[in-house]
Amino acid sequence: MPGMEFNRVTDGVLKKLTDVLGPDGVVTDEETLTPFASDYTEDLVFMPEVAVLPRTAEQVQAIMRIAFEHHVPVTARAGGTGLSGGALPVLGGILLSCHRMNAIVEIDRSNLMGVVEPGVITQVFQEEVEKVGLYYPPDPASRGSCTLGGNVAENAGGPRAVKYGVTKDFVMGLEAVLADGSLIKTGGKLYKDVSGYNLTQLLVGSEGTLAITTKIFFKLLPWPPFRKVLLAPFDSLDKAAIAVTAAFSKGVQPSACELIERDAAQCAIKQLGKEWPHPDAAAHLLLEADGFTEERVDAEAMMMAEACMESGADDVFLAQDEPRMREIWSLRRSIGEAVKSINIYKEEDTVVPRDRIPELIRGVKEIAARYGLLVICYGHAGDGNIHCNIIKTVDDEAWRVALPKAITEIFQHTASLGGQVSGEHGIGYVQKEYLPITQGAVEIGLMKRIKEQFDPTGILNPMKMFL
Repeated sequence: MPGMEFNRVTDGVLKKLTDVLGPDGVVTDEETLTPFASDYTEDLVFMPEVAVLPRTAEQVQAIMRIAFEHHVPVTARAGGTGLSGGALPVLGGILLSCHRMNAIVEIDRSNLMGVVEPGVITQVFQEEVEKVGLYYPPDPASRGSCTLGGNVAENAGGPRAVKYGVTKDFVMGLEAVLADGSLIKTGGKLYKDVSGYNLTQLLVGSEGTLAITTKIFFKLLPWPPFRKVLLAPFDSLDKAAIAVTAAFSKGVQPSACELIERDAAQCAIKQLGKEWPHPDAAAHLLLEADGFTEERVDAEAMMMAEACMESGADDVFLAQDEPRMREIWSLRRSIGEAVKSINIYKEEDTVVPRDRIPELIRGVKEIAARYGLLVICYGHAGDGNIHCNIIKTVDDEAWRVALPKAITEIFQHTASLGGQVSGEHGIGYVQKEYLPITQGAVEIGLMKRIKEQFDPTGILNPMKMFL
């Protein structure tokens, strides 16, 4: 917690950690520690004093008992792909990496459940369950490198959240270690459970500030074998937003509903190096239908196309085969790397009611323009989660001064539309000063008191979420 004093990692602490983990489970040399000092959040680097690599929940318990006894801060880390600095060891201390805890413990076809350790890579899990005809839908952009433990910590989302939900909607139970080394178990292979407070959902999205996850129970679904993808260009953001509402009003539940505004599309087209229909459109909607019968998916795709045309789309392009669907998705999936190639940037993760998306994007662009900055917007139109990438277009000093002011105004604008400062990236280290824009003193005070109950000495992931 801010203002608390912590102790350094002493030789005595190192010896205790080595006794628990063995020499290969404790890292102290600078070269090997360096990868643990940063994540995907800009250029921030905080070197831990030691990194520990447990393989079991019992080892995590032992590590936390040592840290608790010696009052040393602990930062848990999974894949290190976070965008809010949640895994940065800001105060040094112990960096606890879960990457060796990477077993898929069970895929239970009878109960449609998967049991995993936190270090399992998301895409690996998805591919394993698909081999037996099952489906784990949450698909963050970094699914090829992020881990399920990190997804739980940040309540990760992705394009298919609009139909299937985010990580929290699939977590049915957890095993986790508290700051003092206690092991708790919540939920399990249960679809119904109202036995006391819902500690499972309290821990999901808590960003490693309340406990360290050691096992996860996930709900799984049958694999939907049929899929179709549509791309619709519009000459205004408002028409694109109307089309989203129109599609849902027809009773369709898209498995993805993505918005790509003009600057984002042109950036991606340049990155892809290919011709694209209607490159100057004010907005593109990417819509996907999936399901268990080809007839139903065909019908939903047709209804989505009708909703787009009735709302003023310039055209609708339908992809029915896998190569063409991948090609359309490439426009959306290449935006992130395309933005990175322009210049230094800062990505903000806004969320508003979906019918306010045009107001959000227009306001964000007006704010950025006043500071001489460029902003590129895209994201999940179906659930109102829009990523706003602010691009450095001024000199270093102007960027240093303008950026925090612009971000503050962007979030004030987001709040005025009934929105929040994060839809899926979390608060972590870099967003904590903006949380009070949308959360009141009573709400933040309640969150801090919850933190104190789980972690009374504040050693778990300090300097995160709260000022």
